[in-house]
Amino acid sequence: MPRLTARFWVDAYLTRLRLQDIPAFVVAHGDDTGGAVLVKLATLDGNAVLFQRSFDLMTGDRKWIELASGAEPEVDATVTRQRSFDPDLWVIEVEDRQGRHLLDEPGFS
Repeated sequence: MPRLTARFWVDAYLTRLRLQDIPAFVVAHGDDTGGAVLVKLATLDGNAVLFQRSFDLMTGDRKWIELASGAEPEVDATVTRQRSFDPDLWVIEVEDRQGRHLLDEPGFS
C-alpha cells in the first residue's frame, strides 16, 4: 500500500485542525517525502505534550504515542534533541486549552 508523503499528511492535518478552529503551526519543516512528524500540543497553561507516530509491534498498525509531557520548556528540549538526531523531522505545534489534537480521529494514524 503506498504511503502518503509527509507534506501531504501535514497539509491534511493542518486543514482538519483549521476546520475545528484549533490553531496549529509548522515549527520545523522536515523532508517533504519521508520526514517523520512530531506533534506538540501546548495547552497554553505552561504545559505541553509531545506525540510521535509509532508502530504497534503486535498488530503492525501505526499509532500516536506520547513521547514527552510536562512543563513546556522540558517538552521543547525533547523536540530540540529529536531534531538533532533527525534533521528531516517535521514539528507541528497545536495550541488548544481544551487539549484537542485530533490525532485519535480516523485518518491520522
